[in-house]
Amino acid sequence: MSAKEKKDVLVMGIDLGTTGVKIVLVDCMGRVKTSVTEEYPLLTPKPGWAQQNPSDWWSATVKGIRNILKKQAISGDCIAGIGLTGQMHGAVFLDANHEVLYPAILWCDQRTAKECEEITSRVGKQRVFDITCNPVLTGFQAPKILWLKNNYPQLYKNIHRILLPKDYIRFHLTGGFATDVSDASGTSLFDVKARKWSSEILDALEIPEEYLPTAYESVEITGTVSRKAADITGLAEGIPVVAGGGDQAAGAVGNGITREKLVSISVGTSGVVFAYSDRVFVDPLGRLHTFCHAVPGKWHLMGVMLSAGGSFRWLRDTFFSAEKEIAEKQNRQVYEDLIGMAQSVPVGSEGLIFLPYLTGERCPYPDPDAKGVFFGVSLKTTKAHFVRSVLEGVSFGLRDSLEIMKKIGLQTGGVCRVSGGGGRSPFWCQMLADIMNEKMVRLTTEEGPAYGAALLAGSGINLYPKIEQACDEFLKEKDIFLPEPAIVKKYAAIYPLYGKLYHDLKSSFDHLAKIS
Repeated sequence: MSAKEKKDVLVMGIDLGTTGVKIVLVDCMGRVKTSVTEEYPLLTPKPGWAQQNPSDWWSATVKGIRNILKKQAISGDCIAGIGLTGQMHGAVFLDANHEVLYPAILWCDQRTAKECEEITSRVGKQRVFDITCNPVLTGFQAPKILWLKNNYPQLYKNIHRILLPKDYIRFHLTGGFATDVSDASGTSLFDVKARKWSSEILDALEIPEEYLPTAYESVEITGTVSRKAADITGLAEGIPVVAGGGDQAAGAVGNGITREKLVSISVGTSGVVFAYSDRVFVDPLGRLHTFCHAVPGKWHLMGVMLSAGGSFRWLRDTFFSAEKEIAEKQNRQVYEDLIGMAQSVPVGSEGLIFLPYLTGERCPYPDPDAKGVFFGVSLKTTKAHFVRSVLEGVSFGLRDSLEIMKKIGLQTGGVCRVSGGGGRSPFWCQMLADIMNEKMVRLTTEEGPAYGAALLAGSGINLYPKIEQACDEFLKEKDIFLPEPAIVKKYAAIYPLYGKLYHDLKSSFDHLAKIS
């Protein structure tokens, strides 16, 4: 593509999140032109369950595409390529008519503990780990498939396709079935080293490979926008749609984590510490995830907390509804007020420690029965103490993953790039720097996985150079937060107690799960 041809070209990134779909438009210089977000509901019919209706995803995506074209005052033929990303691990079951058989079971759903045990037993614990580089976890896709088989055998018999969430949007856009290697890595059905579906695991679980989409590298073109999708969305027929990536891999691309010694920390609903690797690098104890990266032929290590920003949102919704209402009337975010309250409390929240296991945990403790805990409440404890302790507890949990990466020999470089909702708070960024004793950096671009998906699209259609070069060229540092030695020392004294609390309470979590 010539420079003249590139000038007015835009690429689109679509991020199918847990609470809504975010769509961005990015130009040939990697600049975000505009973005829109459309929300949809999260369904929790039982404790520990989390599901959504895929039709809500598609309706929101159509609305978002139409709105962003209108907002930018362009026609659909101005879009040269589309990249997809979104929440990982979910299971979308389609019948032969491509109708949804059962609500999509999401990444944070905890109903499949028995199926995890079943898979581990049938394949073998070490063999699962050798192939997938991860233990089988409740959030992953494979146990969801067996759960449907065990609980709704008639529905299972009607399965024609099984898709990950973003790939349901791909199906509606292109009419085809495809995924990418980073998202497929989180299914417990994928050979992460070989970057292909594992016939050994599929055979052991009696899951036909034809149920699954073809897995591509993230920059590869998987299809084009169909005439039907073009009519519905306002896009032009024939626009290439690249494979894209799972939200964390695409978000890492959006943060430029495409070379050795680069690490990112994302504080969204979940919290993620993400490190690039040129080779397959596995934690022998299975406390971290090893997945294929969205960078072709590369891998990454990832520590995932299930309730990071989610813990902060829970605190807001549960204890600060009045403050939230006042803030909304004044057209501002109540989070700003809560951060201000946290700043009034000393480092360490005067002995109040929060364990952020509100929906169980994944890393470093793969424990669906873990619970959130406030430890150290006293008569002196105020609402402001609770706010600060939540921020500190989430930060300690993120440090857990970074510490494991260092202990197993991964070179982290001493710098972390921070993103997500939590990354918008200078106070929280500084807290992360002090708790982790690492330099924290914020970049000029804050659009996260959607931006990464757009970069993957641009690289896939040759609008940009290789994805690593595109990130080097487009991503610049904006804010730097350096650890403050005196505060680092205070947090270093608290951190061991934070880690000890989970182990002290583990048997109580197990007991509670049996009687509740």
